[in-house]
Amino acid sequence: MQLSVNDYIGFTGVFILLVAYLFNLMGKIDKNSLLYISLNVLGGGLACLASYLIHYLPFVLLEGTWTLVSAAALVKYATGRRINNA
Repeated sequence: MQLSVNDYIGFTGVFILLVAYLFNLMGKIDKNSLLYISLNVLGGGLACLASYLIHYLPFVLLEGTWTLVSAAALVKYATGRRINNA
């Protein structure tokens, strides 16, 4: 099987998302930490880009939403507003 640049972009994005999720589950990073939020923005953005490049619109929607929600959390973090713990 030949992997394309799109595949590598997608694998990298998904790997980053899974590492963030695993570290959060293990209690290594908090869901409101800058690291966790940044990993979600980066991973979601890369996964969204890969989905766009292969023209797979359902995942463009999913990963684009994931990235936008994470970016909103990043803005809240940067402006010092408290992120809801619910």
